[in-house]
Amino acid sequence: MSSRPVRPPQVKNMASTKKVHPGKAFRGKGKKDVDTIPPADRIKRLYASLVAQIEGAYWKGAEKTCEKILRIDPSDSDAKQAKLFICLQKDQYRKALELIDEEQPPNADSKPKLFEKAYALYRLKREAEAEAILKTMKAGRETDVEVDEEEERGIMHLEAQLSYRQGNYQAAFDLYEQLLDTADPSSEEYHDIQTNLQAAQTYLDFINSGYLQAIDQALPANPSLSGSKDIENLPPPTIPSNVTTLSAVPSTSAPAKEKKNVRTKRVPKGVVPGVSSPPDPERWIKKSQRSNRPTHGKKNKGRSTGATQGFATDAPVSSGAGGGTGSGAKGRKKK
Repeated sequence: MSSRPVRPPQVKNMASTKKVHPGKAFRGKGKKDVDTIPPADRIKRLYASLVAQIEGAYWKGAEKTCEKILRIDPSDSDAKQAKLFICLQKDQYRKALELIDEEQPPNADSKPKLFEKAYALYRLKREAEAEAILKTMKAGRETDVEVDEEEERGIMHLEAQLSYRQGNYQAAFDLYEQLLDTADPSSEEYHDIQTNLQAAQTYLDFINSGYLQAIDQALPANPSLSGSKDIENLPPPTIPSNVTTLSAVPSTSAPAKEKKNVRTKRVPKGVVPGVSSPPDPERWIKKSQRSNRPTHGKKNKGRSTGATQGFATDAPVSSGAGGGTGSGAKGRKKK
């Protein structure tokens, strides 16, 4: 027997044979910090974008920018005010009310947003609640030393709109007159006030004069009800005798046929019906199979045009008799 030493069996290292995805072992170790910019600088940049978005009326992007600012600083009052303004511009009045109610009670630095709440309630046709808030604002405005002129004009506008909707046209007319006297004639507000003032004046004229005139004209036509206040029982007006009525007998003459006009929607652009040349009737056939296909080159010389598969023609009749040497006998051997 040989004296060769016996080697121990080799054991495979399972850890070394396991395939590792490249970069998997280093995942998360060398990750860069994304938020390297200080929060104050990030908010400053976001506000610059927010101003540009609001000036361009890009409300969807402006709302997202406000949410980014509030994620960095949830107590930012300017971002909350901007988000509320955006909701009002997008006619999202229920969402605006939710934002206002979330801030109750308001912070010490911020004022309660009563005007925005009253406006949202007015747009949601909850006039009684909006009127109650306006009365509270007017009562508190009397005790305030500093009064914001812009806010005061906004309250007057809203009060006039509420009065007009509730049918108090005289109060709306008086408020619009006050606003018109203090508005800039070159501003858009001036023209809006004129339109609303004219609408209130129209209703006042009808109530004060037009309605009464209509009643005075109706009473003399009914002597039996003259002096009576029961206007609702007035009979309907009679039809004058000179009014012609339509005959129920059908006419025997045949109606004239109306000339049908060409539907311009189906006429192609640049084509005038009756003037432009008609389209090619073979426009749906392949160009290689059209009868007016031009023949160019040696290959197409002598090829019959317009014939398709299965097309048969009569055999040409030779001009000469018997075995003449005409064009039909070309290439034949002479006997």
